[in-house]
Amino acid sequence: MLTFLTLLSAHFQPLNLFRYITFRTGGATATALFFVFFFGPRIIAALRLKQGKGQPIRLDGPQSHLITKKGTPTMGGLMILSGLVVSTLLWANLRNHYVWVVLFVTIGFGAIGFYDDYLKVTKQTDKGFSGRLRLALEVAIAAAACGVMMAFGGPHTTFLSLPAINGFAFDLGLFFLAFGAFVIVAAGNAVNLTDGLDGLAIVPVMIAAGTFGVIAYLAGNAIFSNYLGINFVPGAGELSVVAGAVIGAGLGFLWFNAPPAQIFMGDTGSLALGGLLGTIAVAVKHEIVLAIVGGLFVLETLSVIVQVISFKLTGKRVFRMAPIHHHFEQLGWAEPQVVVRFWIIAFVLALIGLSTLKLR
Repeated sequence: MLTFLTLLSAHFQPLNLFRYITFRTGGATATALFFVFFFGPRIIAALRLKQGKGQPIRLDGPQSHLITKKGTPTMGGLMILSGLVVSTLLWANLRNHYVWVVLFVTIGFGAIGFYDDYLKVTKQTDKGFSGRLRLALEVAIAAAACGVMMAFGGPHTTFLSLPAINGFAFDLGLFFLAFGAFVIVAAGNAVNLTDGLDGLAIVPVMIAAGTFGVIAYLAGNAIFSNYLGINFVPGAGELSVVAGAVIGAGLGFLWFNAPPAQIFMGDTGSLALGGLLGTIAVAVKHEIVLAIVGGLFVLETLSVIVQVISFKLTGKRVFRMAPIHHHFEQLGWAEPQVVVRFWIIAFVLALIGLSTLKLR
């Protein structure tokens, strides 16, 4: 909304600042941070009062969690999403269809996660609603988002590019609907699986958001995209503002989620943030780079898949516990060790992902 102040820039020169994506990205980061930081204690108090016993803890999970995490409220994603949405509406150009597509997926996935968290809290079980129904709703939302991108985007929208290969672009055609939806849904559920320890998911999400904020800015600039040999996506630069809002809201949430956590993100936040990252990756045509930058989320997901397949086929488990962060806990790593070391992995993977922009 603040972008409309640029209409007055002819009469007051400093308002020209609102034309710059970099300035508005910084503004979105600061706004989301202070929003979550200021309203966080009130939201936590309200959720603790409403939920009573807090989030149910997995009985088959690490036994230490039954003591240290019992009674902690969940649905902290409401804090993140409120700060993210308010900040985006204030600082982003609302005439940009990519902004609305990302918000649509984020809020839609957040609503699914919220309902899942609600059922867990009210029924005091670690099982939410039907997995098939949940997946069907996610696919419907993601496919609708991809359809809007096809309708309002340019001819580049359905292209698939490979990192480190200059000039290659394969037109997926209508298959883009299925491919794009798969990326978005996979990203949402991958982040959801990663959210199992205090602060474990939110920092890698912020790292990935910052990385894709840079990629979105470059892809949305004709000069930079031509120089780097990546697809030019008109309007994609505005997604940097959304990424900035994610970082700000994430930092605000981390203040309360740092060990020992005062609140858990829950599916409300993890599913929404994963869907957001997937949608940005699809919009800026860097879907494969998302698998690199979000490699930690991929690793967590693969550990669950491998564990399930191995147990069904052989009756044996590959890991002591899945997702893999619980495996390292069972090996004797302290929770902060697992979290910080996984943060380091996420940071290194982000650097590798960014390097693909130049390795062409």
